[in-house]
Amino acid sequence: MDAHALHRQGWSISAIARHLGRDRKTIRAYLNEGREPGQRRERDDPFVEFLPYCRQRLSDDPHLWAAVLFDEAVELGYRGGYSTFTRALRKYRARPHCEPCHRSTGRDAAIITHPPGEEVQFDWVELPDPPPEWGVGGHAHLLVGALAHSGRWRGMLAESEDSPHLVEAIDQVLRRLGGTGRRWRFDRMSQVCYPASGQVTGAFAAVAKFYGVGVDICPPRRGNRKGVVEKANHTAAQRW
Repeated sequence: MDAHALHRQGWSISAIARHLGRDRKTIRAYLNEGREPGQRRERDDPFVEFLPYCRQRLSDDPHLWAAVLFDEAVELGYRGGYSTFTRALRKYRARPHCEPCHRSTGRDAAIITHPPGEEVQFDWVELPDPPPEWGVGGHAHLLVGALAHSGRWRGMLAESEDSPHLVEAIDQVLRRLGGTGRRWRFDRMSQVCYPASGQVTGAFAAVAKFYGVGVDICPPRRGNRKGVVEKANHTAAQRW
């Protein structure tokens, strides 16, 4: 009321703002745009345009990382920030419900310590539909090796997952990491151990002896024992 009264008396917007102790943009909005006291102007949500695409992508892959989806939306023209994007995903409930993930939320977890230089974790990742220039056929076999202490990882593409290609890929991963830890950790892959017992095979024991390392095999249904390399697998599969 005061702003409109002073404006009718010929006061400038700057003078009214100084007199009422308000910002000039606020005074201009009340005078020129018809803003009502106590009501915020609703702005169009730029995310709405990309909501159908996000819902389709998350319907196809409910575990798709929000960071990957954000990169795709930016390529399509989204101009908002990452935190705004993830907030909109939660607001519009774009990600479908996953009961196994929901049950694991808040579950107690033990922290496994990894001293520096102690352990390197290895695991295979199959990447479907690789680029033709890779020359690996319909599936790319990627051996990922991760330093358990720092999480630093490197990968090596192989033509197959058999024993000779495994040993070659391990050697190349170690060279890219700059060396080896004192122990290597694997799941129960048949090229390393006998899956039923977890005992290291004689052939792979010779490989470990050559590199001067010990070999640890994950117990059954204890995938989080090699959680560092599993996280690297997700990064390789979704972002790289």
